[in-house]
Amino acid sequence: MNLINHFKILFFFQLFFGSYLLAQSDSTLKKKDRKRDVLIQTLMGDMTVRLSDSTPLHRDNFLKLVKVHFYDSLLFHRVIKDFMIQGGDPNSRNAKPGEALGMGGPGYRVPAEFRQTLFHKKGVIAAARDNNPEKASSGCQFYIVQGKTFTDSELDNLETTRLKRKIPAEQREVYKTLGGTPHLDQGYTVYGEVIKGTEVLDKIAAVETSKGADRDRTLQDVKIISMKLVKRKKK
Repeated sequence: MNLINHFKILFFFQLFFGSYLLAQSDSTLKKKDRKRDVLIQTLMGDMTVRLSDSTPLHRDNFLKLVKVHFYDSLLFHRVIKDFMIQGGDPNSRNAKPGEALGMGGPGYRVPAEFRQTLFHKKGVIAAARDNNPEKASSGCQFYIVQGKTFTDSELDNLETTRLKRKIPAEQREVYKTLGGTPHLDQGYTVYGEVIKGTEVLDKIAAVETSKGADRDRTLQDVKIISMKLVKRKKK
């Protein structure tokens, strides 16, 4: 091996391992990271998300993925009006039109963190999951609730037929006024909420979607341009 080729190989390994170590360093959470919000920049506008300290496993996992730019250029690949918008599938990056999505992940799950105080009102961010008995969350896929408003009789029916429990009075009022998806409570982990940009959520939820094999995928791709940590603004 000549000297030039030797240095080329050395440079390649330095570049590769340097990038790897930088990525690992970037994913290390600092104390101040947990006090930051997440700015989700999309082709249809921006949303600011505040994560909950009551769900530390989901909070930290999401923050780490944001820090390594995992979500950049991914799609909101599943959109159902009056229900939710879902994103975070790594297979959605550069996906072909008509391609069915929703099965991608990082190769791990996050243990469920159900909290009575965190419920599926409009604007919350929650973890998608497959049908596993522990109800553990996908390591990366998430959804943001749009939902709809409910009447007392509709909530009474949900309590009896699906939830098998009473919905707290204060949460009932939220579901009757702001709206949400109460049938998902205590089945999927809620770990934050949109504090700015719910109008963007409504715009994305209104996009026309497929009825074909890629059911509920938007006909016009709605891309996450980037996610990044931002300083919390004082109220």
